[in-house]
Amino acid sequence: MSASRSLTRSFRDGPRALLWLALVLSLGLAAYFAVKHFSPAPPKSIVMVTGSPDGAYHQFGLKYQALLKLNGITLTLQPSSGSVENLAQLNAGQADVGFVQGGLGPMATAAHSQLPDFEALEDDEQPNTPLRSLATVAHEPVWIFSRTLRLSDGLGPLKGQRVAVGVAGSGNQKVALELLSSYGVTDSHHHPLEGTTLVSEGGMAAVELLLADQIDALILVASVQSPVVQKLLASDGLRLASLHQAEGLARRLPYFETVVLKRGSVSPLLDRPNKDITLLATTTNLVIQEDLHPALAYLLLEAARQTHRAPSLLARPGEFPNPQGTDFPLAEESARYFKNGRPFLQTYLPFWMANLVQRLVLMALPVLALLLPLIRLLPWLRSWRQSRRIYRHYGELKFLEQDLLSHQLSPEERAQARESLDRIERDVLGTRFPIDFTDRVYTLRQHVELVRRNLARPGPTEP
Repeated sequence: MSASRSLTRSFRDGPRALLWLALVLSLGLAAYFAVKHFSPAPPKSIVMVTGSPDGAYHQFGLKYQALLKLNGITLTLQPSSGSVENLAQLNAGQADVGFVQGGLGPMATAAHSQLPDFEALEDDEQPNTPLRSLATVAHEPVWIFSRTLRLSDGLGPLKGQRVAVGVAGSGNQKVALELLSSYGVTDSHHHPLEGTTLVSEGGMAAVELLLADQIDALILVASVQSPVVQKLLASDGLRLASLHQAEGLARRLPYFETVVLKRGSVSPLLDRPNKDITLLATTTNLVIQEDLHPALAYLLLEAARQTHRAPSLLARPGEFPNPQGTDFPLAEESARYFKNGRPFLQTYLPFWMANLVQRLVLMALPVLALLLPLIRLLPWLRSWRQSRRIYRHYGELKFLEQDLLSHQLSPEERAQARESLDRIERDVLGTRFPIDFTDRVYTLRQHVELVRRNLARPGPTEP
């Protein structure tokens, strides 16, 4: 009987152990997939493509780099020739984030081609691009400087002159050629007319050429904070064009707007400039890969806010960053950031801790999703187990009664039978049954006592 009891116990405990093992494995797998697919850890380093080392993009990048370093993220800066190269590297997946001049993205291109407003399009009609805008972060005016030419009435006087239009393939050159074409300085294919010489130089190199009278004018697209622009504004003997047709050009080329450099804003002492200057301007887009980790997107947005929120000669305090006028579809993180601010955890916790807590919460959600139905089943499971325990004892009593009725028990078998009855009674007395089981427990104890009395009587074959 000890062998049969051991076998019974193994069948009883085996399914229970398998059930707990399956539950633990299910919870572990659910937590793993939640963390792996819905909240992976952000990478420790990302690449930002900027621009020339003496340009505003690279200076912005240096500030971003320092701010991200405080949060344990390494931002590697990758200089370039400008926005066109930046866009190419982003599209090729060679950089995670970068600055792109307004007018180069698919939404600006579509607007220039008189396509419908992208804000009115359905989701499946949006540009097919792996890139997203986090925000526009600065004005990028078109600065047209010369020494002697009067350009307020237009760029026609640049015919036959030497004009620096920016590095070949840059966004600066694209804008410069489009403006020159609008004024008939170049043809529709951007070939110079009437002896005009286009010089493919930009940045500080073009400034030095102008100051040395080796060119007659330069067209520069750059932020007012750019060291190049600051040097031009501080140089004596240079004229900054204020185009009378600026508003019309902004209507003709929709990625442009107009900004005004107020009289005396550069130097009140020198009355520089000595009149209000109306400038064409585009904006700088902060562009990321669509699959960039959301935590890093929020971190970049916060770095943008700290870098660009200060007022400038052309922007009011807090004007940038903003989600308006982007050349790429706006990232989901940006929409939430500009509506609700920083994520709650990142507001009150360090970046690494906020991300850890968020991942732990997401890991707990599938566990809770599995546990809640189990918790609701617990009362039923407990009742089922208690009923099963009672029925199992009744089964043991039935086997004992059959043994008593079928043959004469030996003294050893009678001792084992008494031990089984005692064990059943101890198990019943030592188990806390619900109140609604009281009648069944009482009946089971009566049956145990009945079998005990029958065991004490002589068997059918005894004299």
